[in-house]
Amino acid sequence: MRPPVTDHRDGPRDECGVFGIYAPGHDVANLAYFALYALQHRGQESAGIATAPRGREIMAIRDQGLVAQVFDEHKLRSLVGDMAIGHVRYSTTGASAWENTQPIVRDDRRTLALAHNGNLINAVELHAELREHDVAFSSTSDSEIIAALLASHPAERIEDAIADVLPRLRGAFSTVVLTEESVVAFRDPNGVRPLVLGMIEDERSGQAAYCVASESCAFDLIGAKYLREVLPGEVITLTDGGVQTRMVAEGERRAFCVFEYIYFARPDSKMAGTVLQVARARMGEILWREAPVDADLVIPVPDSGNAAARGLARAAELPQDDGFIKNRYVARTFIQPGQELRRLGVRLKFNPLPEVVAGKRLIVVDDSIVRGNTTRQNMQMLRDAGATEIHLRISAPPIKHPCHYGIDMSSREEMIAHGRTVEEIAEELGVDSLHYLSLQGVYEAVGVSRDAHCDACFSGDYPLAGTEEANGKFDLELPLLKA
Repeated sequence: MRPPVTDHRDGPRDECGVFGIYAPGHDVANLAYFALYALQHRGQESAGIATAPRGREIMAIRDQGLVAQVFDEHKLRSLVGDMAIGHVRYSTTGASAWENTQPIVRDDRRTLALAHNGNLINAVELHAELREHDVAFSSTSDSEIIAALLASHPAERIEDAIADVLPRLRGAFSTVVLTEESVVAFRDPNGVRPLVLGMIEDERSGQAAYCVASESCAFDLIGAKYLREVLPGEVITLTDGGVQTRMVAEGERRAFCVFEYIYFARPDSKMAGTVLQVARARMGEILWREAPVDADLVIPVPDSGNAAARGLARAAELPQDDGFIKNRYVARTFIQPGQELRRLGVRLKFNPLPEVVAGKRLIVVDDSIVRGNTTRQNMQMLRDAGATEIHLRISAPPIKHPCHYGIDMSSREEMIAHGRTVEEIAEELGVDSLHYLSLQGVYEAVGVSRDAHCDACFSGDYPLAGTEEANGKFDLELPLLKA
């Protein structure tokens, strides 16, 4: 078993990424591998793939670590079949442990494998109900609750089981399921987390294969064409017959996570009809419109601030340069720096360039601040490198509320914006000025309306009733220990 990955980032932690494909005649394990590789940004704690020849046994390999650490050619060759699902994980319910890696395989009334992105806000209640009916669990993730409900359901068809179970699930869940006959994908009725449908055209046979993924960037890497998003409350079945769809639930309103546009999704993914690289550049343009300042140079905090910095620099007609150099090979490390390295100011991720920033009035652009620890260190490094002024611009509003729908954002008390004014945050971070993009600016940049989105991490306006009383990340650990 691999050790858990230590994450040194100060921003919101990633969530999860899912992929599913039904493609007889294709190397589905390889396609799943490369799709997960494209989705690696959504979770770096573990990775897994499950495959099956139609009508035969499901095989799965999953482990802690990055996609390229978990799989090699030998393992991929052992995963044969006509269909596959895959998962990359960042834990939002349950610890980062091998038992919580996915896809989860259950063998109750039916055998299935399941991969899930999101978070159930009624996980503790459902877990207790299943345990009362002597349903055993081997993990502490809410994903296994969904798998257990579906695997133990008496309905003959998996689609009928999903139609009955889905209304009982509360929260965010973009889910792919592999049975011995098909790949099935479904999305929560509010559409909080993303899920999209794609197609691979086989020029030799003239037949099409279909796939689903958390983001369209996964399709780009495997040569699939983006078709559309999976609708909230929709169940999609991929089989020999192509794509079958069924609406099984309707939410009170759509509540797609606005933070996907700002931070989580890859900049080359398409959401709401827009490539996010373009939307994020518009965020930078609006940042400048909202808070212009006299400055000499615009620099991003790489890579999260790159697109917004370009947009801001363009709108301000200011030069842009790389004030930080990012070490891309230590963003996830198994080794904590010792006390001596911390005392010497080890720079695990960023190194400032005095030759670029010294003597300059800087506009520094990033996409978000949660706790502020890393941001504070970065701003001090720029001061030490000779920056005369630092004007920090953030392409998101202040994060003041935790997410209960599949993003690990810390507790409210840990957030630097909790109970502080913008001026107080600026003083805490050691910058000359600070401006957060307004919520209206975010929606303007993306070109979407607020009434179809969730922005609770900024506004505290949770779209699902009972959210603030939802279970915590480790609330399912205790029942398992008592078992």
